[in-house]
Amino acid sequence: MLITLLIVGIVMSGYMAIRAAREERKIDETLLEKEGEVYMERIRQAREQRQKALE
Repeated sequence: MLITLLIVGIVMSGYMAIRAAREERKIDETLLEKEGEVYMERIRQAREQRQKALE
């Protein structure tokens, strides 16, 4: 009985670790997308300023 509980505990621990890693990856991807959007917006603004300066 004790061995069964130990095995169940190990399996549950592994499942929770995998689930936490998957959620963390999703959060990281979301943050990277937001940072990328901010970066692209800065590039657009710089490009517009250069074009205005050339006019």
